[in-house]
Amino acid sequence: MKRTVLSIAVTSLFFAYACKNSQSPKQEVVQTEAVKSDITDEQLMDRVQKDAVKYFWDYAEPKSMLGRERYHEDNIYPDNDKHVVTTGGSGFGLATLLVGVERGFIPRKEAVKRLTHMMDFLAKADRHKGAWSHWINGETGKTVPFGKKDNGGDLVETAFLTSGILMVREYFKNGNAEEKALASKCDELWKGIQWNWYTKGGEKVLYWHWSPEYQWEMNFPLEGYNECLITYILAASSPTHSIDAETYYKGWTRNGTYLTDKTKYGLPLYVKHNYAEEYGGPLFWSQYSYIGLDPTGLSDKLVKNYFELNKNQVLIDYKYCVENPKQWKGYGPNYWGLTAGYTRNEDGSAGYTAHMPTNDNGVITPTAALSSFPYTPKESMAFLRFLYTQKPEFIGSAGPYDATSVNYNNWFTPRYLAIDQGTIAPMIENYRTGFLWKLFMNAPEIQQGLKKLSFRSEKYGIQ
Repeated sequence: MKRTVLSIAVTSLFFAYACKNSQSPKQEVVQTEAVKSDITDEQLMDRVQKDAVKYFWDYAEPKSMLGRERYHEDNIYPDNDKHVVTTGGSGFGLATLLVGVERGFIPRKEAVKRLTHMMDFLAKADRHKGAWSHWINGETGKTVPFGKKDNGGDLVETAFLTSGILMVREYFKNGNAEEKALASKCDELWKGIQWNWYTKGGEKVLYWHWSPEYQWEMNFPLEGYNECLITYILAASSPTHSIDAETYYKGWTRNGTYLTDKTKYGLPLYVKHNYAEEYGGPLFWSQYSYIGLDPTGLSDKLVKNYFELNKNQVLIDYKYCVENPKQWKGYGPNYWGLTAGYTRNEDGSAGYTAHMPTNDNGVITPTAALSSFPYTPKESMAFLRFLYTQKPEFIGSAGPYDATSVNYNNWFTPRYLAIDQGTIAPMIENYRTGFLWKLFMNAPEIQQGLKKLSFRSEKYGIQ
């Protein structure tokens, strides 16, 4: 699911089908009981992490075992696409499954078997100069077009997937024979991605798409600031098809012009959020690249502290929701968080949009606050506690539903999206233990790639 701000203007077109009628039989929607108010913070975090793991363990696409693009508890799939898997969301799913193993939610041996099957599927699936497409048919491995010309490699989705693949490799590389074999498969997939191909013949910028049929007609250069930073980190870190530092600084940072001195609520934004310079973009921008990339004390030639950059974006979103200029019922310190996801259309049906302060329609997306735990632990915990103790109708079989609204009589859609559910367990775990950050940041190629781009991190000895 493509979520750059460029897509905000056309996102309703991408997901208009969410409102169509469906021939699928409806099923009973799961009813969850509220947890007791005396539950501890640790127990609450355990609960929501365990729930989120279910999306990728219990409700994975059954043949590929990868993460479905969407899982609808009501069994209504307007495009009959329950077999379609998402590469980016599957990458978040890999990180989620590692949390499941580390926390003892799923058996290690069974996870290794499942993950090996997933890597074998990815090895046989369609690839475009090493990159995977945005959507893949989970039954056949064939590319499923995201749009007419978006029918080839998707470098950003591939980056999200690859981040997960590398963390799986790092987690199992010193294990038993089966685990080492899994790590080897991960390594081979990583080395097969031709990152430098996506510079369109050597331009000093990465491009999002390449199609064997339409070549570069999508023409979407990756320029900051949005969710795509991890793409440049991985491209620079590749041991086989890397880019140089000039491509990062000329392309991603727009020759350094993406810096800003603007503030909101007294908080510096530091960078110009694409098409969202006043408040910053949807909150997934502070999450997707940072499942593995640890922003704590992280800097490069232009940005002095990525953690502060992300923390301020989240706090601006939080303060906007508390201020609540549109006077939506329910908004406040325990009910906040705007990001892209399912939404409520004016007629009450489910649609899709990139929620943010400049696109606020009274719908709160639970992953926004829950995946912000590293930045706003107090505010995120208030949201988590409110959700599980007072709004059980917003909780389904795989954790919090994707879209909720107290304002519209506790409206919700009994549906999930992989890229929303897949950031919850990883980001909460990074807050709790730094588990995934340690795996990714200590990978040898990542260390070298970050040094190449003049990143610094005392925490990981990158100078």
